[in-house]
Amino acid sequence: MTSPATVLPTTDRAAGADFLLPLPDPAQRLDMAPPARAPLTSRDQHRLSLNATLTTAGIPPHPDDMRAIDALSALDDTVALAVRRWLTSRPTALLG
Repeated sequence: MTSPATVLPTTDRAAGADFLLPLPDPAQRLDMAPPARAPLTSRDQHRLSLNATLTTAGIPPHPDDMRAIDALSALDDTVALAVRRWLTSRPTALLG
């Protein structure tokens, strides 16, 4: 039996032969797994949702509002959901 190096065609392009690469060595492969990311905390999720809800409602957050947004983000899920619901409800529903 011949070794894999002798089976490969020549690198002489004038001869018209194909040049095949040798098979990769599995021991030399790179680890391409993405790094593990820490999940967002509930406070981070509330902050992102509140910013998105305010922007969608046509109320872009002002830089001075960040303390208020941070304080609201620290509250529990029920409060965060209620604030987002208030911002997305229609004014006619609030007025009666």
